[in-house]
Amino acid sequence: MPRIKILPLALQNKIAAGEVVERPASVVKELLENSIDAESTRIDIDISRAGKKLIRVSDNGIGMDKEDAVIAFERHATSKIKEEADLFNIQTLGFRGEALASISAVSKMRLSTSAGKDSPNVERQTIGTCIEAVGGEIREVKACPAIGTTVEVRDLFFNTPARRKFLKSDNTEDHQIIDVVTREAIAQYKIAFALSMDGQTLMDLPKASSEKERLFQIFGKEFVVQLIETESEYGWMHVKAFISNGAQFRGNKANQFIFINNRPARDSLISHAVYKSYGDALPRDRHPIFFLFIQIDPELVDFNVHPTKKEVRFADKSAVFNFINHSLEQALKGEIHYSDGLINIPADKGDPVVISASNDDLSYTVHQEIAEHTPLYCLDYSANMPYIYLGDTLVAIVDKGGLTIIDYHAAHERINYERLLKKGDIPSYTPLFPQNIRLDPAQYRIILDNIEILNEFGLVIEDFGYGTLIVRSMPSFLDGADINSLLSDIAASLPCRYGQEELDMPAPLDSARKALAAKIACHSSIRGGNEAPDGRRIAALLKDLSAADFPNTCPHGRPTKITISMNELKKMFKK
Repeated sequence: MPRIKILPLALQNKIAAGEVVERPASVVKELLENSIDAESTRIDIDISRAGKKLIRVSDNGIGMDKEDAVIAFERHATSKIKEEADLFNIQTLGFRGEALASISAVSKMRLSTSAGKDSPNVERQTIGTCIEAVGGEIREVKACPAIGTTVEVRDLFFNTPARRKFLKSDNTEDHQIIDVVTREAIAQYKIAFALSMDGQTLMDLPKASSEKERLFQIFGKEFVVQLIETESEYGWMHVKAFISNGAQFRGNKANQFIFINNRPARDSLISHAVYKSYGDALPRDRHPIFFLFIQIDPELVDFNVHPTKKEVRFADKSAVFNFINHSLEQALKGEIHYSDGLINIPADKGDPVVISASNDDLSYTVHQEIAEHTPLYCLDYSANMPYIYLGDTLVAIVDKGGLTIIDYHAAHERINYERLLKKGDIPSYTPLFPQNIRLDPAQYRIILDNIEILNEFGLVIEDFGYGTLIVRSMPSFLDGADINSLLSDIAASLPCRYGQEELDMPAPLDSARKALAAKIACHSSIRGGNEAPDGRRIAALLKDLSAADFPNTCPHGRPTKITISMNELKKMFKK
């Protein structure tokens, strides 16, 4: 009896679904790509119970006639490639012909579609085809009213309970869906997008005239105008980029987007090129914001590497790396760079490739007196306490018969962290005019979920709707802090993550309070760079630190101070 057998078709489809449909967000991505390829000008996405109960994607695109609609449920059925050579010149988002077959294999699906723009009829058809399929098996085909295409996916993974069991919490799955829609909406700015979750409209974006206008719609003008806009081209490559200026770094990688030929992509090679372009301007543990819109000859980039098209392969990866790195370096010339606590202007590195680079809306003043008069080593006797400024955030003082080196940023973090967690009123600051903060839909939703804790910490925030928050007041030690950056960092840190794995259960309230307090404390603390230390502030800092419950480490576990005794110093000099 033979041991090797051909698997039943239904099981083949379930296995294929496992490669393409990882989670509800994967379904949304596949359906959006089909709608975009159908030349839609508007796409509506409705989600219920994090996509586990319902995912509905409706578009006004070309649509299909009855014959094509039925064939579309078969594996490897596609209108986008016809021969092997087409795989090396892909100009559509979808091309494998697996989406409907794979999704229907693990769900209850209903497709409504009618032939539209390319129909032989002069007027757009309003009578189309409805197909219902359960577990990959077509149950019914009938005529029905339809314009464009609507796909409803219900009870995802109903017939693969093990797959459903390993889905994350609804909040986590919602976050993944929002991320997918946000990336597709940025890449396809000429299409209107609307996203609704459990009856709440999270995104309603009209058609935009440019990438910049779409970024305005999602992130707000105040955020976007601070970015440097640049555009470069070289041979078969072109890039339009919006990147951090010299003072707009973040504590997380949340606002980093790469698009290749209008397709959202994640590529470590390109990310490394961006980081390298900042050189020593990028502080440790800080990250740039970037939106890169890259166009490459389709014959020189391969999207057919992974079933979900997550990865790309370049014919000449060195050329891509060097092009991105050099283009952004040229755009950053003239920006303020920090090195060992000093402000420097980078030297000219040759003729730029850059076509245009503008940052007209941003006014940034170089503190020339600091650049000229603050040495790397600074002896200060103010407040009757001599200390040596070592650069960055480090100072050295003589203490208790030895030498103590203090990281004054870490020390300030510890002080503010304990102020936030201890009972009692936190001194507040109320700006003359409330501050409006615009966040992307995912960050906006996370902040709303934690708004009570933020209010408890003196960061009084109200929901203004459609991704906008109003900051009414804040702790006094946050006066002057970048509140947009703070809220973005807070959103990126919740829900709690260990590496890349999200926790199945939400963090306990006490853990969430501590995480939020640590983020607020970090943003409110004294920083290095062009902020020269002041003797009186250092003296006050040491006094407050000595009163802390845990004065030796910051909330992240880094030391606030290191003391070297006189005996240890003598040993170092072999005395």
